[in-house]
Amino acid sequence: MTSTVPTAVPHPGDGLPPVTMFGPDFPYAYDDYLAHPAGLGQVPATEHGTEVAVIGGGLSGLVAAYELMKMGLRPVVYEADQLGGRLRTVGFDGCDPELTAELGAMRFPPSSTALRHYIDLVGLETEPFPNPLAPCTPSTVVDLKGETHYAESADDLPEVYRRVADAWARCLEEGADFSGMNRAIRERDVPRIREIWARLVEKLDNQTFYGFLCDSPAFSSFRDREIFGQVGFGTGGWDTDFPNSILEILRVVYTEADDHHRGIVGGSQQLPLRLWTREPEKIVHWPYGTSLSSLHPAGEPRPAVTRLHRTAGNRITVTDANGDIRTYRAAVFTAQSWMLLSKIQCDDALLPIDHWTAVERTHYMESSKLFVPVDRPFWRDKDPRTGRDLMSMTLTDRMTRGTYLLDNGPDGQAAICLSYTWCDDSLKWLPLSANERMEVMLKSLGEIYPDLDIRSHVIGNPVTVSWENEPYFMGAFKANLPGHYRYQRRLFTHFVQDRLPEDRRGLFLAGDDISWTAGWAEGAVQTALNAVWGVMRHLGGATDPANPGPGDVFDEIAPVELPED
Repeated sequence: MTSTVPTAVPHPGDGLPPVTMFGPDFPYAYDDYLAHPAGLGQVPATEHGTEVAVIGGGLSGLVAAYELMKMGLRPVVYEADQLGGRLRTVGFDGCDPELTAELGAMRFPPSSTALRHYIDLVGLETEPFPNPLAPCTPSTVVDLKGETHYAESADDLPEVYRRVADAWARCLEEGADFSGMNRAIRERDVPRIREIWARLVEKLDNQTFYGFLCDSPAFSSFRDREIFGQVGFGTGGWDTDFPNSILEILRVVYTEADDHHRGIVGGSQQLPLRLWTREPEKIVHWPYGTSLSSLHPAGEPRPAVTRLHRTAGNRITVTDANGDIRTYRAAVFTAQSWMLLSKIQCDDALLPIDHWTAVERTHYMESSKLFVPVDRPFWRDKDPRTGRDLMSMTLTDRMTRGTYLLDNGPDGQAAICLSYTWCDDSLKWLPLSANERMEVMLKSLGEIYPDLDIRSHVIGNPVTVSWENEPYFMGAFKANLPGHYRYQRRLFTHFVQDRLPEDRRGLFLAGDDISWTAGWAEGAVQTALNAVWGVMRHLGGATDPANPGPGDVFDEIAPVELPED
């Protein structure tokens, strides 16, 4: 019950190939593409040094820029805020500088194999993340409707929780051929993946997550559905996803994206920052020692983009916040897609009209976090009366929802993520300051741990984020609603532009909200690689026949296309 994945399905280390997040919509092995000695492709020598605009300095933008640079192109990165995007690591004023908080992405599944390529490339280490009931989590408290249960393993929880976990496993198996798809993805059996998924997309595109549960005999009990929504397991409760398309949820559980998570030691923002300064060993055209930073004046990206429009010769013209105007033959847009509707003045000619519709219909989820620094990991202490941990990773239906305890060992300062919430639960915090949020959260936790004075351990000001209130994000991540599959397909497949009118080519979309696995850094990496392939092809380049890129095999593995009439 530590996972939303049925226990009958093998996990990494069982002798099967590691699961990869390449499916099921587009079962392409990005990790193999990255690892091949032939590289990602090349452009004609006459194009070396050609400038390519990369709008957005998050993970997707920096992966795209890094790989374009290696091909001999000159990426020009624009960033409105700070490098890293939603890989945002912050410190606490007056505290140990090594003590950090992850305001954005904080946990990464082993199925994120393309992401892992870049983590290894820049020399970062990972460590197990303390999800509820994970092996690295000493204890978990589940507090629901005023009843509190302490567990060091799933066996310590009441039978009702095991029943709910079993119901979810049966629901997945009976309604979505879970074990068949999971095994096909593990074995990279593309025909089988496409066979199962084509049937499910047609059947389930109009179904909500909650409706899928209700249709299952295993979840006939409202009480069980309520417990599953509020507590869940794996990453926590699922109820904020209930209105979303069940296809979004199936993508997560098929690829085990909700399980076996690891965090990046020292903070996730190190990954994009290291890509910015890294000097590739193998690089075309540019001298050894070239980095993205060295290709930009003063080592800084250009400022926010304020206007995008097409000009003569089907060029993409970019105006930035300093008033500078530059024209490019190709551009990669990795920022949040709603920016094209609000913060950036855009010509309709930038995209085909049905792609504009897809951008407008994209649904984003809200998310908030709040962290406080504490003097030490006091939760490791034992209550002398009960022998239990003084405090545990906590799942609750109270305002905090999920509380995570983060430390680097028994000595030194530590941090508590007092609350991690989504959607309506996140909006409840929006009007409150960081200190006001902390007060509400401490009150909620005080009701769960009445004999523990958490406040006495706090040694600095809280840090918080509400991604829906961040001006360049307007939400945490994309989440398709029922009926949105066709919109997502248009955006994801935009990088293959051979069938587009010539006057709609040259601008390539990327970022996790364009991917099928939104909210996961793997989606940001995969779509960046798609865009790199698109730019390379647009400028007359090609891949090595021994290492075909995602666009080369597109016709064989393209996402299911549903009729629109």
